[in-house]
Amino acid sequence: MPAVPRRAVVLFNLGGPDSPSAVRPFLFNLFNDPSILGLPQPLRFMLARLLSARRAVTAGENYNRIGGSSPLLANTRAQADALQAALGDDTRVYVAMRYWHPMSDETVAAVKAYAPDEIVLLPLYPQFSTTTTASSHREWMRAARAAGLDQPCRTICCHPTEPGFVTALADLIRPALAEADRYGKPRVLFSAHGLPKKVVRAGDPYQWQVEQTAAAVVRALAMPELDHVVCYQSRVGPLEWIGPYTETELERAGRERVPLVVVPLSFVSEHSETLVELDMDYRDRAEKHGVPAYLRVPTVSTHPAFIAGLARLVTAAAALPASARRSETGKRLCPRQCGRCFAAP
Repeated sequence: MPAVPRRAVVLFNLGGPDSPSAVRPFLFNLFNDPSILGLPQPLRFMLARLLSARRAVTAGENYNRIGGSSPLLANTRAQADALQAALGDDTRVYVAMRYWHPMSDETVAAVKAYAPDEIVLLPLYPQFSTTTTASSHREWMRAARAAGLDQPCRTICCHPTEPGFVTALADLIRPALAEADRYGKPRVLFSAHGLPKKVVRAGDPYQWQVEQTAAAVVRALAMPELDHVVCYQSRVGPLEWIGPYTETELERAGRERVPLVVVPLSFVSEHSETLVELDMDYRDRAEKHGVPAYLRVPTVSTHPAFIAGLARLVTAAAALPASARRSETGKRLCPRQCGRCFAAP
């Protein structure tokens, strides 16, 4: 009987500061990423230093509102533990954060020490973007080359409509809809992290994939007449961002006196964008605009259906060629106009 291969699964996520002193270096790492600021060095380095210094105070205040640090690492580790339990003893699940510890160099060292027969890279960004998954993948490959980790990596580049993910979202939305219905016919705001329009115009598939997630969830809810909007939050800077903006939808709901169910569509773990922006800032705005009810749906976190879906993705990756990059379907998911789709043909 052939031996079962030792497998390492690496979960990619953004990362977040784990203490007040980590806020500024975390922001520097973010702004020094060429996927975020597409400037040549040393200009990017200098601008990253300036921006991180300017924004550290405001960002630090936001983290202080949720205890002084980001809960993202703890949430991601809980997901890793749940996934490892689902996959069994021949798999070890690791976490590689992009902008704060444990970053790729640390995780590569741990994976190399484990000496797996195969490696699966699995982003916890369900919808692919050049600014998230591609950036994390590029950094992982750099760290792996530097450490001499030469096992090929199979990459699940996106999973926007994976049935477990969609089922988990629908399960979490239903009780919120029932509660909101007490205040009138509710509207669902599928709120995703924003992206500058120029990034999407350059062929980034993120917005298209976000819309696919929302459509899949509406189908899973079996409510074809559901009042819903896909909108975008967390924009910064002077660039024009994709819309509609979540803030604008809050104002409209207030004018129309429509109760809201707010769904974090691109976040699978709780962090500052959900706990501060959605739970505090946007809730305050909704109340000021006269929205009759504001219910925020939790992220999928360790929902059993979501974890089971991740496990299916990992298991299916074994059938892919070495070094393959594929979507949840095992092939390219995006339409041809999304020229920066990451899935190899």
